[in-house]
Amino acid sequence: MHHASIRTANIHRAIAFYELLGFQVYERFTAGITLACWMEGLNGRIELLQVPEPRPTADAFTDEHYTGYYHLSFDLTDCTADLLGWLEQLQARFAQAATTGQVDPLKVLLAPKQQIIGQKVYEVAFIADADGLPLEFLRMMATLKNH
Repeated sequence: MHHASIRTANIHRAIAFYELLGFQVYERFTAGITLACWMEGLNGRIELLQVPEPRPTADAFTDEHYTGYYHLSFDLTDCTADLLGWLEQLQARFAQAATTGQVDPLKVLLAPKQQIIGQKVYEVAFIADADGLPLEFLRMMATLKNH
């Protein structure tokens, strides 16, 4: 996949949010009349597009009837041995940055928990981005043996 595109109400706040996650802007451009950029980080690429007259964001995380794209997922297996510790450090970075008004404090949608998917055990957490869109972070912990 080349990139995932995210429409945002405020591109400057969104850039500040994703920079705190470890992304960097590598291309700024306009798409029609709107500001846009590509950012790279966490082994992926996103595109941010500012919406001129934004409506409130749908609640994809808790609305059981929502249909459409649900979330972006980032594999942190090679980045951290402790998802809870990683998330606590991220919360501290956001709390410090929030004092300047650039971003809001980090909103955790789901604290790290274990989840078995197939033969693999993952540690999984969700946070909300600058517009409230869910982002998943996971770390593979183990592979189960067949019985």
